Amino acid sequence: MPEALVEVSRLKKYFPIKKGVTRRTVGHVKAVDGISFTIPQGKVMGLVGESGCGKSTVGRTILRLLPPTEGSVRFAGSEISTLNKRELNRLRTKMQIIFQDPYSSLNPRLPVAEIVGEAMLQHGIVKSKREMRDSVIDIIGKCGLFPEQAWRYPHQFSGGQRQRICIARALAVSPEFIVCDEAVSALDVSIQSQIINLLKDMQQEMNLTYLFISHDLSVVKFISDEVGVMYLGQLVEVGPKTRLFENPLHPYTEALLAAAPTFDPEVNRARKRVLLEGDIPSPSNPPPGCRFHTRCIYCEDVCRAIDPELSEVETGHFVKCHRLKKED
Repeated sequence: MPEALVEVSRLKKYFPIKKGVTRRTVGHVKAVDGISFTIPQGKVMGLVGESGCGKSTVGRTILRLLPPTEGSVRFAGSEISTLNKRELNRLRTKMQIIFQDPYSSLNPRLPVAEIVGEAMLQHGIVKSKREMRDSVIDIIGKCGLFPEQAWRYPHQFSGGQRQRICIARALAVSPEFIVCDEAVSALDVSIQSQIINLLKDMQQEMNLTYLFISHDLSVVKFISDEVGVMYLGQLVEVGPKTRLFENPLHPYTEALLAAAPTFDPEVNRARKRVLLEGDIPSPSNPPPGCRFHTRCIYCEDVCRAIDPELSEVETGHFVKCHRLKKED
């Protein structure tokens, strides 16, 4: 197996809830609550789950766009959760992000050449504006744009072209690791396939490592090598994509896959219907024990009292569930 490039250990990110004139803290929203995983060099890890489960917060906390509350994040063997501003700035060329909305993440006052090339000048990758212009034309060409488009503004592009600009901006500093935060969710299906193929091509050409965050299971199945399933700020299952999609072990993963739409009638007939009752608990006041027990059809007394650990059930497959431990 390739050496682990990104190692996340018991990562937590809490947001304070403040009230009153004095803005005193009365609680915390536990957006990410003790997750651990590793991503090998050159591989893609998919991260899926319902809206609000903490997927995007994980990606932003790993990159230190949000400071972690607790836990460890190691990149290429070095701890980054405690780096100061100057040390973190030097690391920015190795870690990049593609944001969900390809329009709001682009500065409307700058042309594409400056949007893509700004980081090159900032980090000393190029020495002059002429060199920056040549580098920008080269990188946007790899992303499917024409040289003359380098001097246009974001509002002059379609949604798919804007996302290509965002990808070019992330690739401009030759990173090793990229967080793709819902990188294709705002695009039409036909454009999604183009962007996914572009990401795959760039991964092979530049030996990139991705954390691919998405709610679209079909996209995650196509691009990922390993998949993690999140529920209410915690990972409930992590495993190789083939095994996870063909044989989900956690009840929540079963329900998530059963809810994914498909146009294949054979799959629809063979699919086991899993209907979840109730609503997702509040992340500011999660239930005791297993967080999924309020909606789980297999819930027992132990599930309400004790929170299970994410432990290995099969080779390369980790699950957070009391029922599986009991069956083993």
